[in-house]
Amino acid sequence: MNSSLSKNISSRIQSYKHHGKDPDELRRRRNQYNISLRKTKRDEQIQCKRNLIVNESMSDETDDDDELRRCLNLNEILLQSQNSDLSICYEGIRSARKLLSIERNPPIDELINLNFLPILVQCLSYDQYPDLQFEAAWALTNIASGNTHQTQAVVNADALPYLLRLLHSTYSNVCEQAVWAIGNLIGDGSRLRDYAIELGVISPLIEFIQKDIPITFLRNVTWVIVNLCRHKDPPLSLNIVQEILPSLKYLLSFTDVTILVDSTWALAYLLDCGNPIIQLIVEFDIISDIIRLLNHNEIKIITAALRAVGNIVTGTDEQTQYVLNHGVLNYFSKLLQHSKNKINKEAVWFLSNITAGNQQQVQAVIDAQLIPNVIHHLQHSDIQTQKEAAWCISNLTMSGSVEQIQYVVNQHEAVWFLSNITAGNQQQVQAVIDAQLIPNVIHHLQHSDIQTQKEAAWCISNLTMSGSVEQIQYVVNQHVIPPLCNLLQQQDAQLLQVCLDALHNILKHIPEENLEHVTREIEECGGLDKIENLQTFSNNEIYHQSYDIIEKYFSNENDDDDDDISSMSQVPRNNIFSFGNNSANQTVPDNNFNQNNPRFEF
Repeated sequence: MNSSLSKNISSRIQSYKHHGKDPDELRRRRNQYNISLRKTKRDEQIQCKRNLIVNESMSDETDDDDELRRCLNLNEILLQSQNSDLSICYEGIRSARKLLSIERNPPIDELINLNFLPILVQCLSYDQYPDLQFEAAWALTNIASGNTHQTQAVVNADALPYLLRLLHSTYSNVCEQAVWAIGNLIGDGSRLRDYAIELGVISPLIEFIQKDIPITFLRNVTWVIVNLCRHKDPPLSLNIVQEILPSLKYLLSFTDVTILVDSTWALAYLLDCGNPIIQLIVEFDIISDIIRLLNHNEIKIITAALRAVGNIVTGTDEQTQYVLNHGVLNYFSKLLQHSKNKINKEAVWFLSNITAGNQQQVQAVIDAQLIPNVIHHLQHSDIQTQKEAAWCISNLTMSGSVEQIQYVVNQHEAVWFLSNITAGNQQQVQAVIDAQLIPNVIHHLQHSDIQTQKEAAWCISNLTMSGSVEQIQYVVNQHVIPPLCNLLQQQDAQLLQVCLDALHNILKHIPEENLEHVTREIEECGGLDKIENLQTFSNNEIYHQSYDIIEKYFSNENDDDDDDISSMSQVPRNNIFSFGNNSANQTVPDNNFNQNNPRFEF
């Protein structure tokens, strides 16, 4: 193998888990995968910020947004809110909150520019008027649900210490609204998250979880915990993770779907923050609680649990083995056959990181009889799932033993997969050769059922089109000629065309000094007789191909036959032949056979 090819294969090896393996490269791949998922705005993703909208369950108001804007003048609201009479102040704050709760273009920037935020923050301190505190906290919640600039304006008004103080209020609705506002601030990024932690947000949140609070309140607390965990630039410190893990484990014991979704995503986010945090969570003995959720009926919970266990197996082999030891693969036969594509994709992604591990872990996937399901997705699923399935099989061929690779190749659809690889560039062809898969393909070409033989023929034909002279010579040395020639007696027009293409490409590209050996091998195995017989085949493409092979490479074998072949093989201008079987069943559509190789796009 030349040096450039060797360098390319070396770089490919580094992209797989633990093969020498550059962990940054591995994490880059996973991060890109996660980013692409988040950009689809899937509904299972937990919102960073939430705006509390006025609806019939929260207010007796029925005014629409435009009417509210007409009736409520911002300057009048500002004057009311500044009044020392707290009942008048309350009306002003409540009016501001109504405007901030409309769905379309709430006047957040206008109120910020009016210097309204310090007034709202001051209202948070009026313990004697909890309704006023509630309205002010609600207004700040909706301002903090805006963009980063608007969220930062709330922080600049020094709202966070006052909101944290309200977590100790004796009024449940005030506590809950403060929790919501804090969640929006924390959700803006790791800087504000760390500021809230510095001010002591963790302890009261944990205390709420331990208390007997209403389920709606607990859902909000859980969501804030998610926002604490979601940011990883930088991630939470190990000490903070250790502090909140008992609460997350407790939340996983609930049956409420919202709480289960949020707490599982919190763990999934933490498990995406590097091996030290993965190890901490593994040692805390919470993994079995996540794994059992893979059998849940709710898709949002399954997705979150899949992401969580998937992030674990991007870690070390030991961390991966811990998950396997807890029987995680027992759930995957069902997951790989799930009706939702996104579940299939996440499940195959998980397995792709298992097959990137050691041979014991590869064998666990094989023993769980999951490879046929992966190969099924490789051929039949949407392109994103196909990509993950391709990674899964590709990783296995890197990490697996000869016997494990042989097992994969023995699956019918795996030959189809290899046919798409050999349709690639010469580096990809060489990867198949280096994995010692060609002898297995040739075995299928000779001994398997007709459908597998057809896929094997495509694999060889694509290789003879894409491969270098040395790669084609390698295939010839593996004795590919006899099984190719043997298939020329089939009546499947497409299969005949593929085999003829392969033989013609071999003859065209084989080194001159080896050409006589190839032609002699074709003749000795009965291939020449079969090619001659195909000149009477009704399909034009097959007729032309067989004629060209004989004319170019066998016309000097027997001078007496030259004239016969030449006279038989004149092509009439109207493409009508007076001999052979004219069955329409043998006609090959023109678009099946052109100079473009079939490709599987990665």
